[in-house]
Amino acid sequence: MKKEVDIKFKEFSKKDFEFVVKLLPRMKEEIFESLVNGKSGFIIQENNENKGILIFTILWEKIPFIQHLIISESERGKGIGTKAILEFENLMRNKCFKMVMLSTQVDEKAQFLYRKLGYIDNGAIFLENSPFDQPTELFFKKTL
Repeated sequence: MKKEVDIKFKEFSKKDFEFVVKLLPRMKEEIFESLVNGKSGFIIQENNENKGILIFTILWEKIPFIQHLIISESERGKGIGTKAILEFENLMRNKCFKMVMLSTQVDEKAQFLYRKLGYIDNGAIFLENSPFDQPTELFFKKTL
């Protein structure tokens, strides 16, 4: 029987930069500071231990968009990501948002989790032959 995961969100503070950079090495300090000041990033914790991060923005003042959901490699497969998404949805629902969006690359397994949680495909961006060359980025949406 799988143990129930009980997570909480802790808003980013300046002292979290080192943990965030471990999970997202390209994070620049000035960008991180803007996330702290804008209250748009969370440390995902279980039993007061840092397990991952969730970074978001609000598109067009009306749609929360999860930019990054990264769980520490040693903690993956334990339900923490699922619980974090559901917790984020509840938080956004309580703030009267009606939809959440997110994205992932086509070569990442996260897309299967998102679909399982009720997200539906909502387009893609093709960035090959650009300064940001990467696999296709899939976008998903979910009505709250």
